[in-house]
Amino acid sequence: MPAAPLPVWPLTLMFALMPLWWALGAFYLGWSVFGVLLLALLVARGRVPLPAGSACWLLFLALVLLSASRLDRATAYLTFGLRFGFLVTALIVGVYVHTLVREGAAWERVLRPLGWYWLGIVALGWLAVLAPTFALTTPVELALPYAVSGQRYIQALTHVRLNEFNPVSRAPIYRTAAPYPYTNNWGTAYALLVPCVLAYLTSVRTGRFRRVLWLSLPLSVVPAFLTLNRGMFLGLGAGLLYLALRALLRGNARLILSIAGLVLLVWIVSLVVPVQDMINARVSTTDTNVDRMDLYLRTWQAVERSPLLGYGAPKSVDTTLAEEPLGTQGLIWQILYSHGIPALVVFLSWLLLAARRLAAAVSPAGFWLSTVPVIALVVIPVYAYIDPNLSVIFFAVGAGLAAVAGPVNRAALGPSAMSRPAPLRWRTRGFGRAAVPGRRKPSARAGVASVPLRTAVPATGAPDPAEHAPSPVVPEPRAPADPVVSPPPDTAVDRPAPEAPQQGGTP
Repeated sequence: MPAAPLPVWPLTLMFALMPLWWALGAFYLGWSVFGVLLLALLVARGRVPLPAGSACWLLFLALVLLSASRLDRATAYLTFGLRFGFLVTALIVGVYVHTLVREGAAWERVLRPLGWYWLGIVALGWLAVLAPTFALTTPVELALPYAVSGQRYIQALTHVRLNEFNPVSRAPIYRTAAPYPYTNNWGTAYALLVPCVLAYLTSVRTGRFRRVLWLSLPLSVVPAFLTLNRGMFLGLGAGLLYLALRALLRGNARLILSIAGLVLLVWIVSLVVPVQDMINARVSTTDTNVDRMDLYLRTWQAVERSPLLGYGAPKSVDTTLAEEPLGTQGLIWQILYSHGIPALVVFLSWLLLAARRLAAAVSPAGFWLSTVPVIALVVIPVYAYIDPNLSVIFFAVGAGLAAVAGPVNRAALGPSAMSRPAPLRWRTRGFGRAAVPGRRKPSARAGVASVPLRTAVPATGAPDPAEHAPSPVVPEPRAPADPVVSPPPDTAVDRPAPEAPQQGGTP
């Protein structure tokens, strides 16, 4: 008897209701509780396939656990456990989403919780614009004993604010932060979520939710600019550059135009919001660059004294110019200082593996999701994301890896003009000859593109295999005058099936 499919509602509870968890002060402290719920459902489900790179991540978790032996105070175990919970929960989210997609859950249903999360980020960003000084004492903050809630890190998580600013400054600069404690976390989330939203929009054709997401994109630019996050702009720019290069190599004019439109939108908003002048003003009135460089130098000097296991967690010292603890202001420095050089090597290996595997995607939705590990890799020198943002990364990577691995059973709810690959030439594995992918036959219904990542595109005139069973795609034979070469059994579902050669061409 086949096992019951996994439900999507736990992801909705976890991601879509994020503004509620933030207002209660439970956004960070309760995040791992949702991981336990997802894990319980996976265990009840039985044996599940693990996404590529899971062994690498489990090795990283083992190294992190070993570094806990270097903790030197009792209160440090609390923050260590919180951060370790984020690492484990991220893996569980990735496995859960990976299993959902592999079981044939509707693409629109799987990605919708992440879309709601994005809308919550944008809504709280606009609240920060309209009420810059708003702060809230949350129920969780009141419930915790002062010995716990009084710690600087826990205080930042439970006493919520809409903006990060200097309260003693005569002319404070308000920078969007909610639902995160720091504006850098908001900027990181924005850079990671934009590709996920575009992956949804390029694979879903109709629906009110799609229209709301389209509207939210230009609205999101204003609070994003007010973060003044240089790392956010760097990460998004690197992701767009990576995507543009892939589109150029494949001759995908439609995707190139989409990227150009996104850049044009940012440029238009920059004419209204003088973000460059604001960044220059902030840099000229603070010592942020000098403080960062001094902090990085002191962090590396400490790492040299404990290179294998680190110190278990960031630690405040009085020998730096910055007020921040050693092992902060960048994920590279946090992993190096807290968990050692081997842990950093394994973490970077996982990111590179995820980026390499997702590079096999050929549809627009797959293209956009493939930028997520690239952006995550680019921002780690200056931003850290051992927080709910790590679950966002695993959400996108888990969905992408499932579709890239194939075969994926997807109900065909209608064609999307933006989800059809542009004509291009490639070398098909196992054949060794150039071929041109054919156009897929449109379906009568409207909704979600058939297979948004690894799209098995049959030759012209062949029926759409995504509407049937989740078995590997085998094109129906044609008449002898128009032969079709079938892919070998191990050909990935994402690879477009080669079209029949032109008359007089190579057989």
